[in-house]
Amino acid sequence: MGSSSNASSSDFFYRRHVFLCYKNPAVWPPRIEAAEFDRLPRLLHAAINARKPHIKKETCLTICEGHDGTETSNGDVLIFPDMIRYRRLTHFDVETFVEEVIVKEGEWLPGNPESLKASYVFVCSHGSRDRRCGVFGPVLVSRFREEIGLHGLQGKVLVSSCSHIGGNKYAGNVIIIGSSINGEVTGHLYGYVTPDGVPLLFRQHIIAGEIFDSLWRGQIGLSEDEQKKKQEQRLQLNGARNLEGNTVAGSRCQTDGESCCQDNEDSCCCQNDVLEERREVSGDHKSKENLNVLRRINKGKGVSHKFSSMPTWLDSWEQEDTYAALAVVCAAVSVAIAYSCYKQ
Repeated sequence: MGSSSNASSSDFFYRRHVFLCYKNPAVWPPRIEAAEFDRLPRLLHAAINARKPHIKKETCLTICEGHDGTETSNGDVLIFPDMIRYRRLTHFDVETFVEEVIVKEGEWLPGNPESLKASYVFVCSHGSRDRRCGVFGPVLVSRFREEIGLHGLQGKVLVSSCSHIGGNKYAGNVIIIGSSINGEVTGHLYGYVTPDGVPLLFRQHIIAGEIFDSLWRGQIGLSEDEQKKKQEQRLQLNGARNLEGNTVAGSRCQTDGESCCQDNEDSCCCQNDVLEERREVSGDHKSKENLNVLRRINKGKGVSHKFSSMPTWLDSWEQEDTYAALAVVCAAVSVAIAYSCYKQ
């Protein structure tokens, strides 16, 4: 349920992300927004769609895991990048909530908006929608929680399972939302995230505050062109540093040679064309890999780079064997002259 309310998921552009905390992935149907017995998400989704011509900010609705009496109880609504939470929304309040908060961008009077201070990690675990996300999702959640414990960030970083994130080549299976160094709240999507890749992703993005480009899928609020420009700027600024050191073993999210996504265009962790060519190059050819990326970045921008290419086998043969042939000819001439002199 990652489709945008004001834009199709293929556009991958929305400026507000709303998470409804509701039950757990084990009971989520494939289309939770259309499920008759799940009244709250269905009514919230319908209300947002009904009012979308009047909504100023493109809004995406996603379901995350909810447990009563916890940080994310059933019915809680998290709104990003506003970083606010409303507690215990019920199906009786949906239309009023959407009108006051989503359309008018004010406050829902029956509830008191709470400020969110932590960083949030949402992991697609929607197994009934994508079975491999149902397998990988819970494992990724556990690994993120391990990293939170190792770094002593309990309460400062929260991780939760969520429903299907997206349905195009720029989609991801992990969303990380939090404040950047300058205080701006950003949301970044990552795809092909595997359990082995979690520690490095956690350290680089959450601890160091740097984008993990090899798995990056985009930033909430940016168009496709803006996302590509952002990535190209980072690669140029860092001298392709991320390309050289951040390829994670197993980052293709495979198990027994299979992709982590089902073979359909509505998969939750699909390919990024900007980086896909780079992933197909083996780790033993990183210099060639970086060269190809830089050439793509500078293509059509009036920037030229000269690279010393290795001589072809023909060039090598001509150079080496020409010298050898000359040496043989000279030796033969010397022998002939010496033999002629001997006979005389």
